[in-house]
Amino acid sequence: MPATTKITGHFTFADWKESPVTLEGAFPRLAHAKVTNAFAGGIEAEATTCDYTVAYLTETTGAFAGMELLTGAVDGRAGTFVLEERGRFTSDGTVHCTFEVVEGSGTGELTGLRGTGGFTYRHGETKVPYAFEYAVE
Repeated sequence: MPATTKITGHFTFADWKESPVTLEGAFPRLAHAKVTNAFAGGIEAEATTCDYTVAYLTETTGAFAGMELLTGAVDGRAGTFVLEERGRFTSDGTVHCTFEVVEGSGTGELTGLRGTGGFTYRHGETKVPYAFEYAVE
């Protein structure tokens, strides 16, 4: 495997639309969220497409999993790729998430992209810092 490169940056939530999958007010319950993010820094992506399934354990705690399609660039290499994301959120509004590139999803100059990363969002932040370690084979 080639040597990995570590990059950082931030993203912002451009849009969040959530709809219930199961009865609202009951716990645990499921919801579906369609999200658009904008990435800057080592990853540049103006408007991503992201789908999450959210499991609420209480009104303010739970877990989520989803896929995010990014079209843009990683360290100046242009292309598209998909991130598989898993995370949890706590009652104080903190979100912890880890993500991994879906193997084989890279296109263009990102063909052969592999990588992992993560972020921690704290309630009230408008820019969410991320870290990503990757290699292009």
